[in-house]
Formats: sequence, structure tokens, C-alpha cells
Amino acid sequence: MKLLENKVAIVTGAARGIGEAIVEKFAEQGAAVAFSYVSDSSTDKANALVNKWTSKGIRIKAWKSNAGELAACETFVAEVLKEFGTVDICVNNAGISKDNLLLRMTPEQWESVLQVNLNSVFYMTKQIIKPMMKARSGSIINMSSVIGVMGNAGQASYAASKAGIIGFTKSMAKELGSRNIRCNAIAPGFVETDMTSYLHEGDSAAKYLTDIPLGKFAKTEDIANAALFLASDMGSYITGQTISVCGGLNI
Repeated sequence: MKLLENKVAIVTGAARGIGEAIVEKFAEQGAAVAFSYVSDSSTDKANALVNKWTSKGIRIKAWKSNAGELAACETFVAEVLKEFGTVDICVNNAGISKDNLLLRMTPEQWESVLQVNLNSVFYMTKQIIKPMMKARSGSIINMSSVIGVMGNAGQASYAASKAGIIGFTKSMAKELGSRNIRCNAIAPGFVETDMTSYLHEGDSAAKYLTDIPLGKFAKTEDIANAALFLASDMGSYITGQTISVCGGLNI
């Protein structure tokens, strides 16, 4: 039996990068998957992902929905519940970065990062805990970052949003544990995605690699594997934790 057989999973921000890898991993392990994306430019990729797994007999559907807007999250979750009947797993993965030194950072840059990265976790979790509480079961996985644990110059807004996710995760674990709902965070290090392609410019990659004991960046599948562990019964006694998948960067 596959690890997520008969489970329904929601993944936000999932047309590319880490989110896409998680959708692939969950579908591979038998879950029915509902995922969201926000950019028009991601529509073709989202449709291709749906077509790939539909052809293999997996129930999967994509929604164009902004996780940083409360009304959009309400509509998204309501439509998922109508389509799939329930939700067993939610991966809050949607995120952006707008890096800048604090002296140059605008209030608009600060607020946009917290809106997408942190507020979205609140919006989505508030919606999905209702069916989970009714079922007395569920796994919530929030995508934090090693930057939220360590901090980083020029990333105050990103670090604040990802650190906030860790605090939120611990609080939800305490609130929801009595209903058998687990809530954990994953803190990736530097991952090979479009979002981190800038690291290969100049000497940045070499600099960061010297700080990583394993001497390499993560693949998106490395993060997806951690999400699978936390989503499945393998992680059934784990809640309130932050799993760092960073190659030892935060040692």
C-alpha cells in the first residue's frame, strides 16, 4: 500500500519548485491532490502537472488562487471540499522574497512578503482545520526556512515571515493536538529552484557552499521527502517540530 493511499492533500504555491516536487511526491504515493498557483505564467505548468497524474489514475486538480488573500483561501478550500469531500493534509508552501537591506526596504516590500509568506499560513490553516477537527485527524505542514532560524543580512522581511511560521506552527500543535491534528514546519536551506537561481551569480554559490557541511544545495525532492514523512503515518507521533533540511547549514 502506498504511504498516502486514500488521503486528500492541499498544496499551495505548487506549480513549480518545492511545491511542484511535493505534488509529484504525494501523487506518486497515492494521494488525491488539490494545488494552487497564482501567476498566469504558471498555468501551462499547472495543467501539465494535472494531465501527467490524471493519465496515471490520480485525482488531481489545480486552482489559480492567491494564498495571500483571505477571500481567495476561503473559496479555494470550499471548492476543494466540494470536489474531494475532505482534506487530510495541507502543505502551506506559497512564498515570495523581496530582499533588501533594511535602510532601503519599503513598507510595501515588507508587507507584501509577510502577506504571502505568513498571512497565507493563517488564512489556509483557519479554513482547513474545520474538516480536520470533524475527522479528528490531519497533518499540517508549513514551509519555513533556515533563514527564519538563522536570520540573514538583507532578508529581514523574509526571515521575519519564516520565523513567524515556526511560532505559529508550535502554537497550532498545542491547540490541535487533542484532535489528533499534527502541525509541523520544514526549514529548507538553499534549494535548487528558480527562486534561488541568483545564488549562482558571481561568487555567491561558492560562498554559501563553504558554509554547508554537506557541500551542496538541496534538490526539491529532498524537501518533498521530508513533507512525505510528516504527511504520512511515519510521522504520526511528531508535532510542533521544525525539521531543518539544510545540509547542516544551521549547525
